[in-house]
Amino acid sequence: MTSPISKISSLTIGTVESVAPDEIKVLLDIDSPRNTALNTGVPTPFPRINNFVLLPNESGAVVGIVVWLGVERSAYPKRQGLKDFGLIDLPFPLRKMAVCPIGTLLSEKNKWRLERGVQSFPSVGDPVILPTREQTIAIVTGQDKDSRVPLGTCPIAYDAPIAVDPDKLFGRHLAVLGNTGSGKSCTLAALVRSAVESAQTSIKKPEIPAGAEEAQNGQDNPNARLIILDPNGEYSKCFQDLGAGCRVFQVPPLTNTDAAEFTLPAWMWNSSEWAAVAQAAPRAQRPLLQEALRNLRSNKQITLTIENRLRARCKSLKSYLLQFAGTGASGFPINNNCGQQLSRFIEDITAYCPTLTGDIKTRTERAAAAITEVVDSRKWTSGGRTGFNDFGDNDLNTVDQWIENVLQGFPQGEDVGTVNEDSPLPFDPHVLAEHLESLAMQEGGSASQFISTLTMRIKGIMSDPRMNGVINPDSSISLKDWLDLHVGSDGGANGPVAVIDLSLVPYEILHLVIAVSSRLILESLQRYRKHNNQNLPTVLVLEEAHTFVAKRLPHGDDIPSPADMCRGIFERVAREGRKFGLGLVLSSQRPSELSETVLSQCNSFLLHRITNDRDQELISRLVPDNARGLLRELPSLPTRHCILLGIASKVPALVEVKHLEDGQRPESDDPDFWSVWTNEEPRPIDWDKITSEWAGSEAVADDDSPQEGGDAQ
Repeated sequence: MTSPISKISSLTIGTVESVAPDEIKVLLDIDSPRNTALNTGVPTPFPRINNFVLLPNESGAVVGIVVWLGVERSAYPKRQGLKDFGLIDLPFPLRKMAVCPIGTLLSEKNKWRLERGVQSFPSVGDPVILPTREQTIAIVTGQDKDSRVPLGTCPIAYDAPIAVDPDKLFGRHLAVLGNTGSGKSCTLAALVRSAVESAQTSIKKPEIPAGAEEAQNGQDNPNARLIILDPNGEYSKCFQDLGAGCRVFQVPPLTNTDAAEFTLPAWMWNSSEWAAVAQAAPRAQRPLLQEALRNLRSNKQITLTIENRLRARCKSLKSYLLQFAGTGASGFPINNNCGQQLSRFIEDITAYCPTLTGDIKTRTERAAAAITEVVDSRKWTSGGRTGFNDFGDNDLNTVDQWIENVLQGFPQGEDVGTVNEDSPLPFDPHVLAEHLESLAMQEGGSASQFISTLTMRIKGIMSDPRMNGVINPDSSISLKDWLDLHVGSDGGANGPVAVIDLSLVPYEILHLVIAVSSRLILESLQRYRKHNNQNLPTVLVLEEAHTFVAKRLPHGDDIPSPADMCRGIFERVAREGRKFGLGLVLSSQRPSELSETVLSQCNSFLLHRITNDRDQELISRLVPDNARGLLRELPSLPTRHCILLGIASKVPALVEVKHLEDGQRPESDDPDFWSVWTNEEPRPIDWDKITSEWAGSEAVADDDSPQEGGDAQ
């Protein structure tokens, strides 16, 4: 029987030469393996970059990963008595390597277990040994009972199976990064599939009495929710074998017979999203837009009565005064002189007085007189010219008090502002522009001029036939139905996977559609937690994340764009999603262009081949130092190979992602140029059909038909 000491001695390959917290240098023995180690029980390539070694200590053994290999020359000791033979001693090569400590390997009940961190570093002269097959597998796999989702195998560790803990992987956000063609999409598809299949096989199925099989139908489905936002249409067919387990949504025309039509009615947008898509200016346009949304959501279309005009006019001026509080007259915009504003207000409310009655008439007349006194105190006339001195804060406060006195005279229950402008209540978005114009007419002054461009943009959006199928569908859908379809029904009865194919969404609203969909998912989970005091675990997968979660770029105005809205919602998901059970999975080929806020919140990474130096530099800052050896392999990683690191893996590991069959892979293969060019693959063209659908026309006029007014020959 082999003793522990003799076993260690047989596996020793060198000694510690120097020790630092982040690097241990090792002098290899002269007789250590040069290409293959046979003393581990199984032939093992050694030495190799990213191999594992062990450095025994009192607590177990420090696990190190090889990050450097080299040869140094040193003088061999002089031999005596051989000078007469004319022999010359050459420098003898000394093989060395650098090792980065990554954890501690412990033995418990004849099983090996890896712990993060190093409690006791080795000393100079300590032996360095090769791990056995069992130890190597324990290092790579972590021997974690919660690692339930298989990802692939580790080629440098006897093809040991690599599995991850879904709570850590999805709960703390995941980033899948790599160049185009490196296998990111296949990795995402394999990960989603493995999560669903593992959950399915792990469900504890209760014993079903005879004859009650039908009653149990659907109760053994995984109560999982994985939502894929697919801007390129890569995933619409790769989960078809799951049957009812996958819901696919497409923008018409539907290319998948099993797909349902994707809609996102415009009434689901909140006020910020409306402001972004319509480019509403924050001071002049956005307050009116918010008021219009409140009115329409509360099903109150204001008629142009004198009372409503008066109230709207008072509220409009009051909002201006609130914006410029503390700045005096200097706070008013250019060409919007404070005295002129107040003078026009006095003219408007004085004109309303003859048709008013009762208390509201008395309040309005008194307010007109008091504000007139304030205006006259600052008015001057000289040489036929009239102007105003600066109005102070006391003047503006006096005006504000009299306006508030008028507003107090209206019945409080008639105020249309009781409904929030962000409440998801249905309304007809086609009347929004007209209602804005009505509000501007009520307010008077230059309000109509301010909102003219806003209403034109809204009318243009609502009349665009390319967008109608998404934002203004023919069939009505409630918020409850939308959440049931896209987030998932009770118990996961309608399947654990939802693929939202956005490949035909017009680019003008693509960012907005992704932002609104993500916001609705997040806020629905927020409210689920509020009502149930527990989370509803959900995973949101975003492809091409560098397009929709790009870095914030400085721009000259303060009007947020749809791209800003999209980045903002994902930054919110990254920061707050974990609290509400929403995990984020990002896939990107340009990590250097991603929002730093979102990327910093990702605690696990799957790194495919990355050749760009800027992207490599960014990743090197994100990942721990003990992974720097593996990161050097990024430019040369083969397809389907990636590096797993972060909280989901105790040690950085090279993973060969599990193979997917042809029908299970996303449609992201390289174009087959040669087979098409050489007529091996037919590619028939029907430009009439394409242009007809492109232009939104059901039929194209026959070119051969005679035109009206022409000669038919």
